[in-house]
Amino acid sequence: MFEVAADAYVRFMGTFSGPLAGLFADVGLRGVDPAAPVLDVGCGPGMLTAELVRRRGAPLVAAVDPVASFVEATATAHPDADVRAASAETLPFADAAFGAALAQLVVNFMSDPAAGIGEMCRVTRPGGRVSACVWDHAGGRGPLSPLWRVAAGLDPDVAGESALPGAHRGDLASLLDAAGLREVREDELSVEVGFARFADWWEPYTFGVGPAGAYVAGLDDGARERLAAALRADLGDGPFTVTGVAWAASGVV
Repeated sequence: MFEVAADAYVRFMGTFSGPLAGLFADVGLRGVDPAAPVLDVGCGPGMLTAELVRRRGAPLVAAVDPVASFVEATATAHPDADVRAASAETLPFADAAFGAALAQLVVNFMSDPAAGIGEMCRVTRPGGRVSACVWDHAGGRGPLSPLWRVAAGLDPDVAGESALPGAHRGDLASLLDAAGLREVREDELSVEVGFARFADWWEPYTFGVGPAGAYVAGLDDGARERLAAALRADLGDGPFTVTGVAWAASGVV
């Protein structure tokens, strides 16, 4: 679902994850030593990485992702950062290497979220901070919620993303509690993105990125056209604004 060109992901989710990165960095860097290195887990094409580099400087930023195109894009954009190909469940860093580890919109796609959070804790020094955020898919307030809501109206068997880890209130906090973090706190983060035309919003769904893109790609031409027409009727021709709300949980090692 994510073996796609970096630009496809940026156009699909970057419009939301870019502004989210600033809000999430506020959470993930809270109380962290300004001189401590920080890690972006599941960096994708580098939306959060760019925010961390802006705040800390590239030499203090590391980032990992299992998708080669994302690693290449992030490393090219930030040549002085330590960008590597790796999964969250097997981070290639020493114990206590970082002052903070952050995972933006990643826990819901980890093969083993508990192991991924455990690895983030392992590589974060005592007193450092581990944080994660995921869109509120279960609450119907994520940026992809309009698509899943309208799709379910056409096909009641549509699963959406509400069952993924972290999609419910309290999911991320429970994972951090279970990992032994202290002072765990969960917050809502909200971003708004405007679209001038319906086509600007719809086209990225046809790129096959993530569960939503895979769902759209799997439809036959007629079903895809019916979905697009129903979404246009729901959202309008534009301009319109889409709000995305994410749960963000953070705790201290």
